[in-house]
Amino acid sequence: MAKLVVLYNKPADVAAFDAHYFNKHVPLAKTIPGLRSYEVNDGPIGTPQGPAPYHLVAILTFDSMAAIGAAFASKEGQATAGDLANFAQAGAQLLMLETREI
Repeated sequence: MAKLVVLYNKPADVAAFDAHYFNKHVPLAKTIPGLRSYEVNDGPIGTPQGPAPYHLVAILTFDSMAAIGAAFASKEGQATAGDLANFAQAGAQLLMLETREI
């Protein structure tokens, strides 16, 4: 399996971010070919040192790194990536990684 982890920085307007994210971005992202699962945090994000600088963490699961590449090369993937500018003005970090159970 492979994961795309998106760390969204805390926005200036949390209500506007959440409204756009959950009402527009998530439905758009769920059309991406090859997406197996889509998870977000449920509650505050912390670190061992205290609160994290992130408002939201999204974890999207695909079959492989190649599947992530194909997904974001698709028109649905391009539309989803392009939508970030509409709500994530505080910035976001995207991490892609292959996973294995141990």
